Amino acid sequence: MINQRNMKKLLLSILLLAAGAGAFAQPRALDTTPPLRLDTKNMTLLLSAREGQALRYVYLGERLSDKDLAGVRYAGALNAEVYPAYGQRTMQGDAVAVTHGDGNMSLELPVREIRTEETPDATLLRVETKDPLYEFYVTIFFKAWKDVDMIETWTELRSGEKKPVTLRRFDSAALPIRVGDVWASHLYGTWANEGRLVQEPLTRGTLKIENKDGVRNSHTSHAEVMFSLDGKPQENSGTVLGAALCYSGNFHLEVITGDSDYHRFLAGISPDNSTLTLSRGESFRTPELAFTLSTEGLSGASRNFHDWARAHRIAHGDKERKILLNSWEGVYFDINEAGMDQMMGDIAAMGGELFVMDDGWFGDKYPRKNDSSSLGDWVVDRNKLPHGIQWLVDAAGRHGIDFGIWIEPEMANTVSELYEKHPDWIINAPDRSVVQGRGGTQVVLDLGNPAVQDYVFRIVDDLMTQYPGIKYIKWDANMNVSSHGSSYLKADRQSELYIRYHQGFAAVCDRIRAKYPDLTIQACASGGGRANYGVLPWFDEFWVSDNTDALQRIYMQWGTSYFFPSIAMASHISAVPNHTVYRVTPLKYRIDVAMSGRLGMELQPKDMTPEEIAQCKQAIAEYKQIRPTVQFGDLYRLVSPYDNRGIASLMYCAKDKSEAVFYWWRIENFYDSHFPRVKMAGLDPDRMYTAYELDKAPGQRPLSFEGKSFSGAFLMANGLEMPGGFSRDLTGYASRVLRLVAE
Repeated sequence: MINQRNMKKLLLSILLLAAGAGAFAQPRALDTTPPLRLDTKNMTLLLSAREGQALRYVYLGERLSDKDLAGVRYAGALNAEVYPAYGQRTMQGDAVAVTHGDGNMSLELPVREIRTEETPDATLLRVETKDPLYEFYVTIFFKAWKDVDMIETWTELRSGEKKPVTLRRFDSAALPIRVGDVWASHLYGTWANEGRLVQEPLTRGTLKIENKDGVRNSHTSHAEVMFSLDGKPQENSGTVLGAALCYSGNFHLEVITGDSDYHRFLAGISPDNSTLTLSRGESFRTPELAFTLSTEGLSGASRNFHDWARAHRIAHGDKERKILLNSWEGVYFDINEAGMDQMMGDIAAMGGELFVMDDGWFGDKYPRKNDSSSLGDWVVDRNKLPHGIQWLVDAAGRHGIDFGIWIEPEMANTVSELYEKHPDWIINAPDRSVVQGRGGTQVVLDLGNPAVQDYVFRIVDDLMTQYPGIKYIKWDANMNVSSHGSSYLKADRQSELYIRYHQGFAAVCDRIRAKYPDLTIQACASGGGRANYGVLPWFDEFWVSDNTDALQRIYMQWGTSYFFPSIAMASHISAVPNHTVYRVTPLKYRIDVAMSGRLGMELQPKDMTPEEIAQCKQAIAEYKQIRPTVQFGDLYRLVSPYDNRGIASLMYCAKDKSEAVFYWWRIENFYDSHFPRVKMAGLDPDRMYTAYELDKAPGQRPLSFEGKSFSGAFLMANGLEMPGGFSRDLTGYASRVLRLVAE
């Protein structure tokens, strides 16, 4: 029987259990333990790390003064578990779930040990947790950068159990977001329509953003999101929490809204068909989730991402990107020496700095004449290029420019010598017919196999060893994982295929960068399939989309700019009618859009008129003047193309506010349209700025304010009137680019 005293204990236990029934529990007794503190330039994170209890969030917001630090706990702490585990409090939305060797599916993670390491660049916090009943450990990491407003978090899961442990879910992080008028901004799309922006309020239920392509993870959805915490998203005002999962493979982002005061945001590798097994002594490290807080709206959060990316996350983020001509839309597979030499001479004459020979240069037994053969056979087609690659490298040098080349090393065709020698190297389900993609013959190599990793590394290594003059590689990937199966992985490890693929990809990239640290590499994956921070530590830039239409690029590059700086966004001037949508836009319009990213060209120069060549030469010279501001400056998005106001406008400001570049594009062609006058942003209100228009079309009349000076205060309060009407030289696709130089 239960006496009165035991009954009271039982009731108290039930009440405490109910209070802790979710990761976001009801307020507990005041924690008097000093919190762990992490600071960036303008952000503070406080954590409660009491030994024997779960690690918990206390505060995430603007940087706290020492005076306010003492009072935070009295203001109402977050009291949210940092890394909620499934099993004891089995609420929906746990970050980690395991099955122990004895079948037990529960997990608890009380704090065991805390370590803090200070470096000149960052503060690194390690919090080790351990299950009380099992030899299972989770170390939670936080890295707060001192020079930028970004914190990275990830976990390391380690088993000391005698029997294998199955990881059913292994997110990188969970973040609490206070319920209110909260909106999510994220990206969606498809091939030729990547990086499109969607904004929606958070309501009851679950918002799930995911990609399960297997190879390319940013076509249909992106692994980044922004949360506007105080109402409908605004570009340059409001509090915004931004987050980016730094992973190159399948992912999921989830926002779970139940009956508590907090949305629960979880981010990590997709667990769908991807369980992992840890044997004794094995560990697994999750990818980083990078997050930032801005009180200057969406553009402010973007500036935080851009600063962090250039300083810490993109290869050569501190180096200017060169202006290039890529051969793809100019000649497609029709590669030959005379044509390549002609294109190199033409881009050099226009002031370009690099030529990239795209697909179609390789294959011996199976020459690459179209997309149905030869991937895997990375030898020069001597019928097309009788003097080989070195002749092209030397030719580029004679023209005074650098040379680059296209490869697709993760893929093969079934019509190839590689496939004939190593059919076991491809991803395919056992005893199933081979699923083939692009060209009817394309397959994906199994990068989880160390032999395949060695082969992929050798593709780059052989090229660079034989032709050290190559300065740029365009690395493509044009197929998803279509048939789940690996001849390398054991039968009981087949569910690890997706993850082992990207671990192999990372291992190859590590080897390449260790040997060729100065090589410029572009990530292209059917266009914008690899616009993510999982690949950018090894890559200098990415191809935004195979769709080079200027009008559609405004929308795609707008969305992409939410998370990625212009230095990483390849944007090319192409021919008309556009090869994807067949739209005809003026050359000025195409130039003005391309000049807002990393400028390049994607056409056949010999098909251009002398007037067009002269206009591109002028634009390239002008871009060189503004390149430091565009590629390293602060972005301010002013009028969104998604707001249906008939125009789009943004600008870049130099860090020292000594100059700025303003872009204005008309995106609707209707008579009797009336466009807003755009107020500028980011300028020094006390300095005078002289306005100069760039990329003037032939015969275009000067703007009324050409060469005139205005204070930064005036430009930010009033802006300048852009003539956007119909005219013979501009048609309905009017556009303007202004350079503003401080006196």
